[in-house]
Amino acid sequence: MAETSRPDGPAVLAQNQYGKAENRVVRITRDGATHHIKDLNVSVTLSGDMDDVHYSGSNAHVLPTDTTKNTVYAFAKQHGIESAEQFGIHLARHFVSSQEAIRTARIRIEEYDWERIALPGAAEGGHSFVRKGQEVRLTQVFHDGASWQVVSGLKDMVVLNSTDSEFWGYAKDEYTTLPEAHDRVLATEVTARWRYGWSGEGDTPDWDASYAETRRHLLEAFAGTYSYSLQQTLYEMGARVVGERDEIDEIRLSLPNKHHFLADLTPFGLTNDNEVYLAADRPYGLIEATVLREGREAAIPVDLTNL
Repeated sequence: MAETSRPDGPAVLAQNQYGKAENRVVRITRDGATHHIKDLNVSVTLSGDMDDVHYSGSNAHVLPTDTTKNTVYAFAKQHGIESAEQFGIHLARHFVSSQEAIRTARIRIEEYDWERIALPGAAEGGHSFVRKGQEVRLTQVFHDGASWQVVSGLKDMVVLNSTDSEFWGYAKDEYTTLPEAHDRVLATEVTARWRYGWSGEGDTPDWDASYAETRRHLLEAFAGTYSYSLQQTLYEMGARVVGERDEIDEIRLSLPNKHHFLADLTPFGLTNDNEVYLAADRPYGLIEATVLREGREAAIPVDLTNL
């Protein structure tokens, strides 16, 4: 490639990227009368030799974002969507290997789940679905032509323990008004990201099975931990995943405390024996931490919103 010249002056182009965000693609696979749905929201981000377009407006190295959008839909047809992770790997490999100017590709995917609708007196429907009101599955695939990083996860998974949670013995000062609790509701909305140790070599993880098992371990750890703090619960969830899933090297969890306060029923002459609560959506405590496999370095960004 020809050497790029830049205009005179003190300004220098630094990190830059471009792509097509939030390409909604639904892939329906028809297996006779039984259909299967994959519903994804795919964002493509590319970077590389892009100095000319910024300095002079030359688009010679710019693959149009409309082309990246078209690629998403064409690949859904050509490759199918086995899993969000595998689909992201196909896309990242294509953009880096087919365009000389593109050095890195990052593919972010949200997956929305559907379940079948069963009709009364009939077998489970083969082509009728209802969108599940559970968490959203996530993945990010990063490829630079040589190395790979796959980070998957979930968001919007709301969980609640109606007992087996306490919070007391905490530090107090002149502004502390929160009463100690020896039996409280513990609720949170889980955002989790986990990084796979897979680097493009060796056996590829079974992405769907890994997601299902990781989700199961998160839920079982939450439900099975007698909690004295949300931090303790977070660590138990992360440690359970790292301990049980050999393919995962790191997990980062963000747990907002969805506070449930006992409603004051005394003005009505009523007692409230841990039965009626005010669910407060804000402000909320926000507990975040990363749990690593021993001997590994953290690689998931601290700010999950930028993942």
